[in-house]
Amino acid sequence: MKKKEEGGVVRKGGLRKSVAREISYIALSVALITVGAWIAIPVGNVPFTLQTLMVALIGGVMGWKRGVATLFVYVLMGMIGIPVFSKFQAGVGVLFGATGGYIFGFFFLVLVPAFCKYLPVKNKWARASVFFAASVIGEAVCYFFGTIWFVNVYHCTVGYAMAICVVPFIVPDLIKFVLSSALTVRLEKYVK
Repeated sequence: MKKKEEGGVVRKGGLRKSVAREISYIALSVALITVGAWIAIPVGNVPFTLQTLMVALIGGVMGWKRGVATLFVYVLMGMIGIPVFSKFQAGVGVLFGATGGYIFGFFFLVLVPAFCKYLPVKNKWARASVFFAASVIGEAVCYFFGTIWFVNVYHCTVGYAMAICVVPFIVPDLIKFVLSSALTVRLEKYVK
């Protein structure tokens, strides 16, 4: 049975397919962030992971609604005890611990590239450059938010927090954003 809607004919099961597609995209995105968190090189309190690559990629490819929904699900899963964070950790203690600010800062990292998705830039090199710049801006806000959080948890100086949590990660994050920008430009046309 078909049902008419504005602008054309839609199958009765169309809404279910749309919801199923959205759930699939969000589930895939949560899985990517989780695997990115598990691929970690321990360095002090803040390990090197692929989370930032995955979050920027999800923002650029999936858009802001799916990106924010993905991060809500990811944070909720970690909060209830599913080991989705780096070092296979989970729980409220991790989320509100020293590095929790960076996890919450991922919302900025997903939003800035996500809004660039809607810019009318057609050239692939220019589009990749826009996504790269957006990822750098989103990560800068994430760094700021996470560093302030770290300072409040550890009661240390901003300089110490920057030396531990930001400076060692700048070059690896820039490399990850080059990769995420190239992947975004290649993959965004396949996601509706």
